[in-house]
Amino acid sequence: MSQGSYLQLTTGELGKRAKNAVDMLADCTVCAQYCRVNRLKGELGLCQGGRNAVVSSYGPHFGEEAPLVGSRGSGTIFFAFCNLKCVFCQNCDISQYGYGDEVSARELAEMMLELQEGGCHNINLVSPSHFAPQFLEALVVAVDMGLTIPIVYNTGGYDTPATLDLLEGIIDIYMPDIKFADDDAGRKYSGAAGYYTVTRQAVKKMHNQVGDLVIDERGIATRGLLVRHLVMPGNLARTEKIMEFIAEEISKDTFVNVMDQYYPAYKAFDHPELNKRISRKEYSAAVQAAREAGLTRLNGG
Repeated sequence: MSQGSYLQLTTGELGKRAKNAVDMLADCTVCAQYCRVNRLKGELGLCQGGRNAVVSSYGPHFGEEAPLVGSRGSGTIFFAFCNLKCVFCQNCDISQYGYGDEVSARELAEMMLELQEGGCHNINLVSPSHFAPQFLEALVVAVDMGLTIPIVYNTGGYDTPATLDLLEGIIDIYMPDIKFADDDAGRKYSGAAGYYTVTRQAVKKMHNQVGDLVIDERGIATRGLLVRHLVMPGNLARTEKIMEFIAEEISKDTFVNVMDQYYPAYKAFDHPELNKRISRKEYSAAVQAAREAGLTRLNGG
């Protein structure tokens, strides 16, 4: 079984990273929303996350990309709330309404250990951007309890350089979802000012930390970058621009999942341009755009 890169850091270094991250909560700059509320004193920003993490559910998941799932599943931990406000969110009960339970660092650590003991190939943190400090606190405890498997950071991409610096050498697999190649669309549909500008910088930093996706002889991903992109109706996301960015500024060997599962959800019905499914033609065009950009490691086409 592959081991997480965080095992190469001393307990003292992990503790220092966790403390520095928690300190950011006092004037919250944990994600790119930069709300600057004092979450340590109960103030809430856009994400609605407080001092402790809130977990909706956790367990082995077999619906992720094949290199993450393997034969025993990806050990997913679904965090409640989100630092994005996507009007088309298909998990709005979790991300927007905050369905879940508040957990301590030890409780979160115990979840990670339970997933490892169940045979999961990795710990998959789903929507972790607003709870990165709480994850780091829990990791210190989990390592002391025997955690060894790789960590996957499954994010909407609206992450800050400072937080990613604290995660360097800890996260084994970054899995950002690049939603839009347009800042205006990111603001309108995801409530994220400068979304594409921020996400481009974040994905570059992620790749600099972990490189292209490495898959072992079992077909299991052990380290690297895996990019997701959800095809939107009417090409609102400007897919071709995203694929060109990945190929030209990240790597043509980037593992990319071009996803076809868009359907109207949450508040998408209030936007006529979002209130429809994508066509087979639109999805084929998105895959073709990836190929024309020079990308060959495609999961979905």
